[in-house]
Amino acid sequence: MARWIGRTLAADPPRARSLLVTVWGDALEPHGGVVWLSSLIRLMAPFGINERLVRTSVFRLAADGWLAAETVGRQSRYHLTASGARRFADAYRRIYAPPQAHWDGEWEVALVAADLPSALRAQLRDELRWAGFGAFAPGVYAHPAREASAAAPIAAALGVADRVIVLSSRDDPQSGTATLAQAAAAAWDLPALAAAYRRLLSRFGAVIDRFRQGDTALLDAGQCFVVRSLLIHAYRRVLLRDPQLPASLLPPDWPGAAAYALTRDFYRLTHAVAERHLAATCAADGDALPPADTAFYARFGGLQDVGR
Repeated sequence: MARWIGRTLAADPPRARSLLVTVWGDALEPHGGVVWLSSLIRLMAPFGINERLVRTSVFRLAADGWLAAETVGRQSRYHLTASGARRFADAYRRIYAPPQAHWDGEWEVALVAADLPSALRAQLRDELRWAGFGAFAPGVYAHPAREASAAAPIAAALGVADRVIVLSSRDDPQSGTATLAQAAAAAWDLPALAAAYRRLLSRFGAVIDRFRQGDTALLDAGQCFVVRSLLIHAYRRVLLRDPQLPASLLPPDWPGAAAYALTRDFYRLTHAVAERHLAATCAADGDALPPADTAFYARFGGLQDVGR
């Protein structure tokens, strides 16, 4: 396992800031999102992220409004800002939620005013794409409808609510014209996304089978934490580009479901052991790790309450 971790980190070294965001959101946020800088340095060391890179990454995240610092004597402690907590919540809600099981055929459509200034238009486009919307025509974005509108809050946050029309729509199969469902393949780059999911399955499938074959009680806590973090990091990078379309709009051999199942099963298998490593690492600075919140145990459809 140690050799696999070493080879994986050497073959595809993670960017320090990006991996730190993964570890903070996956491991630290459920425990309040507060950590001593010295604990964070120890936590990131097994990934090949040295002290200088941790300090630089934390400084940049603080400068960007994700983190805030508190100095206690000669020690520094960091916590999520309100803005940082919202950003984590938005992203990680998508990561741990099961794929959409049912879709009734309704679309959410956003129509953008043609004379919207180009800078705002580009910002709105990027935000809508991050939320999973596909571009079906210039100024026309759509996504299979969810419980709550995603486009309206984005337009409001950018101050362009009066320049965006958000409506609900359904395809009319009797019209004889093209439908949104038929145009979906061109609105999103599904082949590239499928290839990314298959690379994840190839990269992690065999090593996770090794964990499945062993005695859970004998698993190495540090290795569980490292592999879990690397898996969530890889899954996050693919999933946040995924519009998470319902199955009826996806190819029949869509690998996203297998990637979700692999990540879910490994998380359920190792979360209690990995949590022990996290607690021990943070306890070295004299503070007990607060218990994980209830949302943590709801991840991936529910984790066993082992280790509470």
